[in-house]
Amino acid sequence: MKRQSWLATALAISVAGGLTAVATSAEAAAGCQVDYAVTNQWQGGFGADVTITNLGDPLTAWQLSWTYAAGQTVTQLWNGTVTQSGAQVTVANAAFNGTIATGGKANFGFNGSWTGSNPAPSSFSLNGVACTGGTTPSSPPPSTTPPTTPPTSPPTSPPTTPPTTPPVNAPSTFTNPVVWQDFADGDIIRVGDVYYYSASTMHYSPGAPVLRSYDLVNWEYAGHSVPRLDFDNAAYDLNGSRAYVKGIWASAFNYRQSDSTYYWLGCTEFNRTYVYSSKSAGSGWSKKARINKCYYDAGMLFDGATPYVAYGNSTISVAQLSSDLTSEVRSQTVYTTPSSIGTLEGSRMYKRGNYYYIWLTRPANGQYVLRSTSPFGPYEQRQVLLNLPGPISGGGVPHQGGLVQTQNGDWYYMAFTDAYPGGRMPTMAPISWSGDGWPVLQTVNGRWGNSYPRPNLPWHPLASMTGTDNFTASTLGPQWEWNHNPDTTKFSVGNGLRLNTATVTNDLYNARNTLTRRIQGPSSTATVQLDYSAMANGDRSGLAMLRDQSAWIGIRKDNGTTRVSMTNGLTMSTNGWTTTGTGSEAAGASVSGGKIWLRVTANIQPGSGRTATFSYSTNGSTFTNLGPAFTLNSDWQFFMGYRFGVFNYATSALGGSVTVNQFAVS
Repeated sequence: MKRQSWLATALAISVAGGLTAVATSAEAAAGCQVDYAVTNQWQGGFGADVTITNLGDPLTAWQLSWTYAAGQTVTQLWNGTVTQSGAQVTVANAAFNGTIATGGKANFGFNGSWTGSNPAPSSFSLNGVACTGGTTPSSPPPSTTPPTTPPTSPPTSPPTTPPTTPPVNAPSTFTNPVVWQDFADGDIIRVGDVYYYSASTMHYSPGAPVLRSYDLVNWEYAGHSVPRLDFDNAAYDLNGSRAYVKGIWASAFNYRQSDSTYYWLGCTEFNRTYVYSSKSAGSGWSKKARINKCYYDAGMLFDGATPYVAYGNSTISVAQLSSDLTSEVRSQTVYTTPSSIGTLEGSRMYKRGNYYYIWLTRPANGQYVLRSTSPFGPYEQRQVLLNLPGPISGGGVPHQGGLVQTQNGDWYYMAFTDAYPGGRMPTMAPISWSGDGWPVLQTVNGRWGNSYPRPNLPWHPLASMTGTDNFTASTLGPQWEWNHNPDTTKFSVGNGLRLNTATVTNDLYNARNTLTRRIQGPSSTATVQLDYSAMANGDRSGLAMLRDQSAWIGIRKDNGTTRVSMTNGLTMSTNGWTTTGTGSEAAGASVSGGKIWLRVTANIQPGSGRTATFSYSTNGSTFTNLGPAFTLNSDWQFFMGYRFGVFNYATSALGGSVTVNQFAVS
C-alpha cells in the first residue's frame, strides 16, 4: 500500500539561557538554549528533533526536562534515554553524547503520540536549571494520515546527530545514483530501523567505510570497520614499499543479533582473511582474527548465530565459521560457473523463508542468483540482469552489491554503476519476488530506472556529504581517508590540520600522509586554505587530483622563495603500479605572505575527456586560473576513482610543516 506523505513543515521553539547563577559543579548548567522542532506529524503521532546548546559550565552528563501541556507521550527516542511520569518528561544523555562543552551542543530525536492537540513545551530545564527567555511557539502543523508502518523499535546502535533544520517535504521518488561518490562493492544491511552500507577502499586508510541511512535515500558517513590497514605487510605504511590496489577489495559486513555485534570480513592479497568486530557500526572496531585462507569477494550470513561465508571466483564455495569467527569449521564448493556465463564473483548470501540465496555478479555487466534449501547446496541458478542499461549517462551496467529488506517487508537491490573517472556509484532499484521464490529486478522501460518511487520509510534528511571542515575537532571525521596508513606522529588536528613533512621524496605517490576525500559528482569544487609559512626549503604542499594519473596545485619552496605551481604528468604503470612519471611544472607564479587558497574544480561525469581546472587566490575571494585543464583518466584498472588529496612532503629534509585551516567541497 502506498504510504501517504509525512508532513514536513516544522514547529520550532528556541529557548535562550539568560541566567546569572553560578554553577556549583560540572553537572549543573548556568544557562542553556533548546531548539525543539516537530518534523513530522500524522493523526495520533509525530516526530521531533531537539538540540541543546550549553551556555554554562562544561557538562559531563546531562538531563533535559519539560512538561507536556496536552498529554503527549514519547514512544521512541534515540541518542538518549527517556523517562516519563504523566506530563513530565526527562531525557538523559547516551554514553556517546554526554559531554557538552561550554557553547557545545547535544542532539536527540524521538517519536511521540498525541490526541487532541500537540503544542510545543513552553519551558525546559537542563540539569535542574531553567532555560529561559524563549519565544512563543507557532501553531503545530496540521495532521496527515500516518505512514503505514511508523517506526516501532529504536535503532540497535545510536544513530548520528539528526539534522538541526526541519526536513523539507518528502519527495515521492528518488533519483539514481543514490550517492554520487565512489563507494564500490557495497554490502548493505538493516539493523532495526537503521541501514548501513560498507564499501571497498583498497589502499586507503582507515578502510571499509560505513555509511548510514534511515530511509535508503539520504546517506551519511558513519565510520570505518578497519581503523588501520593492519594487514601484516609494511607496504600498507607506504614506508619503503607500497600497496596500491591491494588491501580492501569486496568484503563482507553484517550484524549478528545473538551477540549484538557487527562483523567485517575481507580477504587481502588473495591469501589471507581478516575479521574485525564492534558493538557499534560507526566506531569501536578492532581486529578479531586472521584466517590463513582467502575468502575472495565474500558475503556473510548469520543463520541464527551460525556464521556462513559464500566466496570465490567462478568456483563458488560456502564455508561455515566457528561461532567466534576465528576459524573455519567446514567449506565446500557449491557451484561451478558454466563457460556460457563466464565469470561469477562478488558473493552475497541471504536466507529468505526456507531458501538460501547466493547473489553473484558477472563483471561488469550481469547479475545472477543461486538458490538452495541447504547452505551447502545443491544450488539452482537464475539470471537477474544482463547488459541492462544503467541510470547514469555514459556509465556502465549496474551490478554487484547486495539486497536489503526494509522493516515494512519491501526489498531493494543496491548495486554500483561504473562511472569513471569518478569511480563506482551506489545505484538502487526495487526487488520483487516471483510466485516460486526468485528475486525479480524492477525495471523502467526496459532499463534500470533513473528514478523509482521512494521507499515506504519515514523521510530522514541528513547533513550533506559535502561541506566545509575547519579541523577544529580532536579527530578527523569519517569522510577522510589517508593514502595508505599515516604516520600519526606527523599530523595533528584541533587547530586546523597540521601536516609535518613525513617523507623525503620527489614522488607524490611515495609521500606519506596525503589526506584524501571523495569527489562529489557529477562535478564539484574543492578549496583549501593553506598556511605555508612554516615550509622548509625543498618542500612541496598542495591540493591534488589523485589517481594513477595525477596533477596538483600547490606551493614549492626553494632557496627561500615560494611559488604557486600547477604540476601535471604524475603517472603510474598498470603493471605493479610503479611510478612512471613524477610530474613537472606546467605553470607557476611567485607568491608571498604565508597564506594561500588553492582550488580545483573537477568534472567526473562518466566518459573520456573530462577535465579538472586549478586556480589560486591570495585573498580568498579573487581566484586566478593556473595551468592547462587536466584531462582525467577514465580507465577502470585502478578501480578507485579520482579523489581530492592534500599533501605535504619534503624533497630535501624533514622539518617543515603546513596548516590547512579549511577544506571546503561544494
